[in-house]
Amino acid sequence: MSEALSVTTSIQGSIAVICFNRPQKLNAFDQSQRQAFRNAAHKVNADENIRVVVLMGEGRAFSAGADLSEVMPDELDVEQGLIQEYKPALMAITQAPKPWISAVNGAAAGIGSAFAMACDLTVMAENAYLYQAFSAIGLIPDGGATWHLAQTVGRKRAFELIALGTKLGAQECLQLGLCNRVVAEDKLFDEAMLLANELDNKAPLALRYAKEALNEAMQSNLSNTFNHEAKLQKICAESEDAKEGSRAFLAKRKAQFIGR
Repeated sequence: MSEALSVTTSIQGSIAVICFNRPQKLNAFDQSQRQAFRNAAHKVNADENIRVVVLMGEGRAFSAGADLSEVMPDELDVEQGLIQEYKPALMAITQAPKPWISAVNGAAAGIGSAFAMACDLTVMAENAYLYQAFSAIGLIPDGGATWHLAQTVGRKRAFELIALGTKLGAQECLQLGLCNRVVAEDKLFDEAMLLANELDNKAPLALRYAKEALNEAMQSNLSNTFNHEAKLQKICAESEDAKEGSRAFLAKRKAQFIGR
């Protein structure tokens, strides 16, 4: 499959929908899909007209992880492959100046789970699950999955999920804070778009810097986090959107945010 077709992008107003599109392989990543995703992510992140991105998978799964049929582990430099190809793709989500929502159906396994967890919000279908499939083939989680799991569910539960290769269903993910909403399978796209539209109506700068502040808070102490919040709050407070928000609040009307 060509690179352009292995990931598709559609635009609905201010919302971009990026879709893994190798359904016959359960959206397992090969070289074409890795490259296509990086290109798609860069494009939507750079487009100021796009305020929210929804990430999903075509067919029966979000992503089954890496396509092990593409090349055997002893034929490639795994370390450099992860750092040079997967890391830019995943950091494009976490460092994006706009919110990303993962809409997870079926399996989000291996590094596919890292893509789901890297997004700012996650909606899961009732049939969806996160799966650290690595121990079954003598590997460890990658793509930042250990970080996301440890930060969210704690070290001991994270190790259990990794070592035992437990499939974590949608409802349990909801209870553990690994997703925000669980919906019927046939309602997944609609619910993800409903959430995206809610975000689309918020102030883009506030969402951007709230995301940045949280990223800083996840790896910093209280004092440094406080200072970083103050710096970002100054940017927001001096924006046209903050002035519009105050005017709208006083006038008891809906604010019209423009992202400046």
